[in-house]
Amino acid sequence: MNSYIATLFILGVIILLTAWLPLALRRLPLSLPICCIAIGVVLSWSPFTPLPQSNPLENIVLAERLTEFVVIVALMGAGLKIDRPPGWRSWAITWRLLGVAMPLSIALIALLGWSVLGFGVASALLLGAALAPTDPVLAADVQVGPPQTGEEDDIRFALTSEAGLNDGLSFPFVMAAIAIASQAGPGTGWLSHWLAVDVFWRLTAGVAMGWLSGQILGYLTFKVPKAGRIARTGDGLAALGFTCLSYGATELIHGYGFVAVFVTALTLRNVERHSSYHGDLHDFGEQIERLLMMLLLVCFGSTLAEGSLLSLVDWRVAIVAGLTLIVVRPLAGWVSLIGSGHRSAEKLIVSIFGIRGLGSIYYLAYASGKAPFERLEVIWATVFLIILISVVVHGVAVTPVMRWIDSERGVDAMRPIKAREGGGERVSR
Repeated sequence: MNSYIATLFILGVIILLTAWLPLALRRLPLSLPICCIAIGVVLSWSPFTPLPQSNPLENIVLAERLTEFVVIVALMGAGLKIDRPPGWRSWAITWRLLGVAMPLSIALIALLGWSVLGFGVASALLLGAALAPTDPVLAADVQVGPPQTGEEDDIRFALTSEAGLNDGLSFPFVMAAIAIASQAGPGTGWLSHWLAVDVFWRLTAGVAMGWLSGQILGYLTFKVPKAGRIARTGDGLAALGFTCLSYGATELIHGYGFVAVFVTALTLRNVERHSSYHGDLHDFGEQIERLLMMLLLVCFGSTLAEGSLLSLVDWRVAIVAGLTLIVVRPLAGWVSLIGSGHRSAEKLIVSIFGIRGLGSIYYLAYASGKAPFERLEVIWATVFLIILISVVVHGVAVTPVMRWIDSERGVDAMRPIKAREGGGERVSR
């Protein structure tokens, strides 16, 4: 069989499924990521559709670049669809999750890596930093709806805003793990550089460049003379340009591009909050994100089926995976929301639905190419197992849980789908 033609056929099937499956799965206890992984497993076992080598350990650079790109596209989409303007009080639940839940998760997961898996400090910290952030790519089913659709209850807002920011805010801890692994011997000689550069400068540069990019792009999109506005095109392709410009400009000055992309999207929304063009940008970005996610998760499923990583899973890895998902995230999330004023059911849902995904793979791939970490294969196996369990458990639970949330709000969960099917006029740009 001609492998090129077979690849085109498989790609066509995957693209069609990317468009159709979200609608088909709307009322089922399944998610698109589960289906993607299953497709990867089936294709890997089929003698007629050989997939290329997808083990990330065999090509660290490719794994890093692919996951990096899908994450920044997802971050732009997450920022664009948040209707709530940033503020200390209006985003209080987000600050709690970022300031308490994320550092606590890093510490507890690192402790598990050290005590159960026998990792050294660097490897344990890398495990915690890679697994603590919730994933903006795989969490679409628990996030707010498209811009100006009214699908923004506190639970969805908390999970969306947390996923938008904690990918960037976890980066300093990854850099700390790299610094510890790179030094010749024990000591804290790396600490001053880490605080000055990896924490202060890179975070500050990420926020500042994100805001500046959002202001400039917002002006070009909405504020220049009407005939020349980007918004007049109605072309959502600009979202991809905004994403790459913001990320590239920030990385050029050694800032955290993940932070910048999300801040750019929030700033762009604030420049002109009620334009329908935000919907065009979001819709195009979401399509690209879904396609990239599906392709990467098919490769993820293929890697699982190949078996080299899962062969490293023993009872210790299984214990760490179970405790990370069942104890660490729920405990850290609950502690962070004590005194927030939210109902117990809301706090429980926010605490449990901290999905792990492609962002964790990016951090591991990035760190793997920067420093020699001990027992790196076991770190990868642990992360892959946690992602697999997280995708399956959250994917099965998300539909009934979100349906319950909507029923509590008196909202029809199918309303956005019905609205798109029925059409409607766009407001002026």
